Amino acid sequence: MAAPNALALIATTFDERKLRDRALSLYGAMSGLGIVVGLLLGGVLADTLGWRWVFFINIPIGLLVLLGSRTLVAGDRSTGRLGALGAVLGTAGMVSLVYGVTRFGEEGFADPIAHALGAAAVVLLFVFVLTQRNSRDPLVPLSLFRDRSRSGAYLTMLGLAIGPMGSFYVITLYMQQVREYSPLLTGLSWLPFAVGIILGAGLAPQLLLKVAPRYVATAGALLSAAGAFWFSSITADTGYWLHLAPAMLIVAIGFGLGVIALTQAAVYRVDADRAGIASALLNSAQQIGVALGLAILAGVAAAVTAGPATAALPAAEALTAGYSSALLVGAGILLATALLALLTISKVPSASRDESSKTTAGSSA
Repeated sequence: MAAPNALALIATTFDERKLRDRALSLYGAMSGLGIVVGLLLGGVLADTLGWRWVFFINIPIGLLVLLGSRTLVAGDRSTGRLGALGAVLGTAGMVSLVYGVTRFGEEGFADPIAHALGAAAVVLLFVFVLTQRNSRDPLVPLSLFRDRSRSGAYLTMLGLAIGPMGSFYVITLYMQQVREYSPLLTGLSWLPFAVGIILGAGLAPQLLLKVAPRYVATAGALLSAAGAFWFSSITADTGYWLHLAPAMLIVAIGFGLGVIALTQAAVYRVDADRAGIASALLNSAQQIGVALGLAILAGVAAAVTAGPATAALPAAEALTAGYSSALLVGAGILLATALLALLTISKVPSASRDESSKTTAGSSA
């Protein structure tokens, strides 16, 4: 709930383009900083108080965020109906989909429960779309998807999240299971990733003033694909500084570039009363992509590790083979994502579209 509202506030509060882009860049940089703090704090807690404290610590953090929200400008109050049926159908459909993908990875493609979950996901999501189309107050206004660039941004965000976040999970497993890093050392090892997100988020607004969002998003996905492919060449004794750290930086720069470009394509030029749902859909695509990325890449890693081709290998080498295969799949998903961005997102620079919108509005007045 917090992330979509933050993006909506940026889109509706800052009318001037430079201020809005600066706010968006800072939003991305804070995401990178949050990753740094989360990794370091998580490592310290797991090493000292135990892994359960990684969950407990969210309570004081949430209270601090709640306290800080008092400084925000109060918004206009409006009336509406809670779309409980739509929320249940949409949530159940996505849970069924993600759990079904997870079951396929763990139990194989012959698993009847996985097939049942997949069928349930299709039915639930189909009914969800029907209820939204016929509702007077839809939870998800389907008219938002009429803009090809915005729909492309949502789909691209789904793929962009699958690759880097899935790679993040797989490499973390590799560092702890194969290289035997401690939780704290693992957290410290991901610092280049956070630096890359900050660099990508800072560079993206400058590029978007001159280059179309489709090219920035495509470049971001290609960079992340290159980093994931670099990751896929790991061995049981791969070095950190010459292999893992550079790949982390490349993946993160691409992710930072892509997220900012996709945010512009999805959230800008949306009516103020729909900025929240447009932001929420983008954030939902990212979160669903993360869940699917973990399920798909973890499933691939588990299947390869337990397969006959690795049966005679030592445990560390078998695990590494599984992780490498999963990362290669992640790189392939990111390449497909780059092509999707190139074909669907607007080829007009954001600055030009903003000026065109202002001119049209002025003429109408």
